[in-house]
Amino acid sequence: MKSKAEHNLSKNAASDNPEAKSYYEQKYVDYTLRLREILKTLPPFAKDYFRAAEPVTSARTRISYAYDIRVFFHFLMENNPLYKDYTIDQFTLQDLEQLEPVDIEEYQEYLKVYRNDDRQITNTEKGLARKMSALRSFYGYFFKRQMISKNPTLLVDMPKLHDKAIIRLDADEVAMLLDYVDHGGDNLTGQRKVYYEKTKNRDLAILTLLLGTGIRVSECVGLDLQDVDFKNNGIKVTRKGGNEMIVYFGEEVENALKTYLYTTRNNVTPLPGHENALFLSTRRRRMGVQSVENMVKKYAREVTPNKKITPHKLRSTYGTALYKETGDIYLVADVLGHKDVNTTKKHYAAIDDNRRRKAAGAVKLRDV
Repeated sequence: MKSKAEHNLSKNAASDNPEAKSYYEQKYVDYTLRLREILKTLPPFAKDYFRAAEPVTSARTRISYAYDIRVFFHFLMENNPLYKDYTIDQFTLQDLEQLEPVDIEEYQEYLKVYRNDDRQITNTEKGLARKMSALRSFYGYFFKRQMISKNPTLLVDMPKLHDKAIIRLDADEVAMLLDYVDHGGDNLTGQRKVYYEKTKNRDLAILTLLLGTGIRVSECVGLDLQDVDFKNNGIKVTRKGGNEMIVYFGEEVENALKTYLYTTRNNVTPLPGHENALFLSTRRRRMGVQSVENMVKKYAREVTPNKKITPHKLRSTYGTALYKETGDIYLVADVLGHKDVNTTKKHYAAIDDNRRRKAAGAVKLRDV
C-alpha cells in the first residue's frame, strides 16, 4: 500500500495536462524554433545543410553549428576585401568555392580572439576545434553533393587538442561536500536560514544523485517523477541522441531521493506544465541546467575552493570511483552512456595520481 506522500506524488504526476509535452519534447520544439531564427541570419543556401543534418545530429548541436558558421561569414565581411560590402544574404555557393586554404587559416587565427557586439571572444583549443569542425562539416555537405568543386577546409590542419588534467573530487572531499550541504545551514539565521531549509533536501538529493550515478546534468533536470522506480532502484534517463536507459542507484541515493520526495517535493504545488518535474526550483518550475550548475559551484566553493567543480566534474568523480572499484572499463562506458569506449579509457583508465605519487620518491638523487 502506498503512503500518503507516495499517493500525493503519483497524483501530481498524473494530474499533468495530457496534451502537455515532455521535457525533451518541449526542448526539441524550443531548439527548432530557435534554429529557424538563427537561419534567418545566414545565407539562404545554409538551410539545405541544416535540413540534411537533422536526422544525424541533435537540435542543440545544430544550433551551436549555426552560430559557429555565422561567425565565419561575419569574419569574411569584416576581414576579406572581396566581401567588405556584402550583406549576409548576398553570399552564394560560388563564394565558398573561390576561397583558398589561406583564407581558412586566417579564419582559424581570427577565432583565437575576436569581437562580437562589443564583446571580446576568446576560444580555447576545444572551442577552436569545434568551430573548425562546424565549418569543415558545412563545406563537406556541399562538396559531397558536387554543388562546389573545391573544399579548402580539407587542406587545413585541424587544431591540436592537448590533454588536460582531469579535475575530480577525492573520496574525502565527496563526504565533505555532502556533509556541508547536510549541516551548512546549522549556524545561519533569518532569511538565509529559511532559504537553506527550503532547498537543503533538494540540493542534497541532486548532489547525491549526480555523485552516485554519474548522470549528466541535462539528464538530471529532465527527470520526471514517474522516471524514478524505487522497486528496482533505477531512474529512466534520456541520453544524448534521445536513447532511453535505466540507470541504477544505491541505498544512499535512494535515501536522499525519498527524503526530498516525501518532504520538500511533496509540499510544493508546481506551476502548470511543471507537475511532472522531479526537481523544482523555488519558483515551482522545473530546475534548469544553469540552476544546478550554480548550485553545485556554490557548495563546492566552500569545500574545495582550489578546485573548479561543476556537475561534469561530479560525473568524472563517479566514473573514476566506479573504475577503481570494478576495473571494468566497459561497465563504466555503459553506465555513463559513452558510445565510444575509447573516450572512457582516455579519462578513467589512465595512470592515476596515487601511482604518480609513488614515482616521486622512487628515484634517489644522492645517498644520504
